[in-house]
Amino acid sequence: MIKAVPINREAYSPFGSLIAADENLPFKYANMQTAKRYDYLADVANLRTESAKLNLCVFRCNPLAQFPLQLKLLEKHQFSTQVFMPMTSNAKFLVIVSLGEDKPDLETLKVFEATNGQGISYKPGIWHYPMTAVGEPIDFACLVCEDGSKEDCEVFNLETAIEILPA
Repeated sequence: MIKAVPINREAYSPFGSLIAADENLPFKYANMQTAKRYDYLADVANLRTESAKLNLCVFRCNPLAQFPLQLKLLEKHQFSTQVFMPMTSNAKFLVIVSLGEDKPDLETLKVFEATNGQGISYKPGIWHYPMTAVGEPIDFACLVCEDGSKEDCEVFNLETAIEILPA
């Protein structure tokens, strides 16, 4: 059984980027100094030919009905970064990630919990579980480069389920 830990930039960096305003990061004032602008918080990569277009879509995620979550699969997008930004107040969600090439390296499996004001990116080729809302439904804006082929998303089914708990 794995229990989620609060997400932070350093611990999450092997898998992608934590996307959030942070007073410890450099910023520029914008909008007549009524806003702070934090630039380049995540790389967005398209590792395919011109056929894959940047897709801005929305995922509406219902919360998990009960815990522990039975983790039975992981997926990856080999050729694209995937970015998720919650658009719902009081957002709390799990970010389940693993390194690995042809299959997930479960020795590297990590479970993070993100909250309001935090978005995430997955680097191309990072194994992850689908977005998992905790407590309330969440709408996520998502950026991903896709061409509609089966190469957009690869799924790996685990032999044995892993139990996951929120933080």
